[in-house]
Amino acid sequence: MRDPYPAGRRSAYWFTAAAALLALTGCGSSGSGGDAPPAGGPTSTSATGAPVRDKGPECAGTDSEGSVHVLRGGGFVLPGGGGVQYAAATADGRTRTATLRDGASYQDGQAARTVAPGGRIAVSGHTYRVAQVCSYRVVLVPQDAAARTALAAAPASMKAVGGRADAGLCFSTGAAVRAAASDGFPPKGSAWTLSNNGGRRLLPTGWSAALYSVDATAGTAVIRANCAAIPVAAYKQAAVGDTLEFAGATFKVTSLTPTAAVLTRTA
Repeated sequence: MRDPYPAGRRSAYWFTAAAALLALTGCGSSGSGGDAPPAGGPTSTSATGAPVRDKGPECAGTDSEGSVHVLRGGGFVLPGGGGVQYAAATADGRTRTATLRDGASYQDGQAARTVAPGGRIAVSGHTYRVAQVCSYRVVLVPQDAAARTALAAAPASMKAVGGRADAGLCFSTGAAVRAAASDGFPPKGSAWTLSNNGGRRLLPTGWSAALYSVDATAGTAVIRANCAAIPVAAYKQAAVGDTLEFAGATFKVTSLTPTAAVLTRTA
């Protein structure tokens, strides 16, 4: 499969994501980022262990054509050898902010910054506008032609082979890739069932999703997705009514039982 990113940077692309500087202008404040893996999912946990519901709104800002969707608890590899993770969310009932971490996958000591819709970030020599912040995703719009071209480049093959070779399928804004991913799910309005500890659900474009556990007392589940050896989503306390996204398709959690999570596709 042809690598859609600049030649000579393959090693940095995969193994030095943490070296990319995530610089922010015009949005929010900075933080150390801590030393624990990023939290995922639309809820957090109180001191008593009970889920604390997100105050909303579900989204602030709007999506944009050709945008990058960084999913909650996961990362996205960007052109130039770096990446970004959606590590945590904050909402006050009126607007939303998100904590983004440097690098496509978690490592200790990564810088973290708080962003809001309308802000801009610079990653690996390319600038992105923060178009939308949702409980389940952050939408970034590339601001220069080089990044737009690299992200939208068609892979040499639409057939996933597994592992890092699937980068062109996993981290793409291309219409053909997104259409193929969409076709791998049930159609809009249909249910998609993930069985608890039932193994991964594989998609044609290299994505895999799995229901890792269900907390019947709290009414929450841990649902994760991976692609090209990168954790691309981790909804750690997903509850009925929450929106989740996988490979550009969105779902509502409509049922949770000790044995399964039922997701209904919304888009």
